[in-house]
Amino acid sequence: MTQGPSVARAAVTAPEPLLRVERLSRDYAMGSETVHALRDVTLAIERNEYVAIMGPSGSGKSTLMNILGCLESPSRGEYWLRGTMVSRMPDVELARIRNREIGFVFQTFNLLGRATALRNVELPLVYGGVRSRERRERAAAALDRVGLGDRMHHRPNELSGGQRQRVAIARALVTVPAMLLADEPTGNLDTRTGEDVMRLFDELHAEGQTILLVTHEADIARHAHRRILLRDGMIESDDAMSSVPAGAPAREVRS
Repeated sequence: MTQGPSVARAAVTAPEPLLRVERLSRDYAMGSETVHALRDVTLAIERNEYVAIMGPSGSGKSTLMNILGCLESPSRGEYWLRGTMVSRMPDVELARIRNREIGFVFQTFNLLGRATALRNVELPLVYGGVRSRERRERAAAALDRVGLGDRMHHRPNELSGGQRQRVAIARALVTVPAMLLADEPTGNLDTRTGEDVMRLFDELHAEGQTILLVTHEADIARHAHRRILLRDGMIESDDAMSSVPAGAPAREVRS
């Protein structure tokens, strides 16, 4: 009996997640005491995930956000971003990663008061060494994307709170980052304006953007498709929420 040619089967390797952290810990010295802000946190986030990081005050969510955003380094453990370990990088390299890979959206907008919306959005490209003509074109396109193409020459004090946050989102998008990190992005907005901003995040996610959202509000976390709940520096739960309809009541997070 003649056997047919053998068929070589290539090993199937799962794609590397966008980011992963392993046994991540962060300690702070407070006088004679040590505060353990994070304790052996391990998680992975895939490309195009929409994740809400929640927890009561002191749970470690802001510390985790700072580490994932390369704003600070862990005391122990490893952080990998797009297959590169960043947890042991020097500050200069971390700054480069922040500028190229991560877009930040803050509760307080963090806009330059005397600069136009266009100039505010250009800033990350200035730091990245992009030439002026390309900067203006990319900043204008980002403002168009968030619905502010007709407000690009206005200064922050000439814009509403929701418009200022949209400028901040455009600034976060202008470098085409691997992920957006949004820290309480609706905290300074009224309910209606906050929902408008969250719909914009929903649209960005639908277009392929990875979003990490830090919030203590269950109705804001409802927009995400996965919820990670922190307590006392550890992950208490990690729930997929993709089956929750947009209009469904959110489960309460008890602190």
